[in-house]
Amino acid sequence: MCTLLEQEVLTRDENSRRLRIKQAGFPVLKTLEGFDFNAIPSLNKQKVLALSRCEYIRAKENVIAIGSVGTGKSHICSALALCACQMGCRVRFYTAPGLVTELLQAQREHRLNKFEKRWLNYDLVLIDELGYVPYTKEGAELLFRFVASRYERGSVMITTNLEFANWTQVFGDEMLTTALLDRLTHRCHILVMNGESYIIPL
Repeated sequence: MCTLLEQEVLTRDENSRRLRIKQAGFPVLKTLEGFDFNAIPSLNKQKVLALSRCEYIRAKENVIAIGSVGTGKSHICSALALCACQMGCRVRFYTAPGLVTELLQAQREHRLNKFEKRWLNYDLVLIDELGYVPYTKEGAELLFRFVASRYERGSVMITTNLEFANWTQVFGDEMLTTALLDRLTHRCHILVMNGESYIIPL
């Protein structure tokens, strides 16, 4: 009888884990085991492994992976977000352009408040590819609202190819950019990922 109950619990836990991963919306599943840390010497492997324990999520801290194009930022952050799913956290993956598009659409359809309630339910939100395209004034303001609303209420993880000093190029407004960075970098873990383009070995 105990064995049957244990098996039922294990099955339920596994189903919940799979559902969390599905609901996170990862375009591709990436793992830390599949990353070659030797290819990016600037990346602190021990820091990444410490982040995989997800204590930063419980502390409502942020993570920003910053570095040149093709250095595996999306891989590392997706893998860390997957670790969070496996440890019972509610996670959501967005590309930065996709998130801005969704925010603009929600605003047009007068359901931004409803969308906001939903995004505040996530323990971790991963915003991938911030900085590849500039945003309109409205889009930048909505993205600021998204990040600001999660300040000390839930973790945000961001990948970007831009140094912080250049974020004004994307957001257009220096004061808004400064305010955004103040919220993001307060109690934040920075992963520096500079080097040659990272290619995952076949």
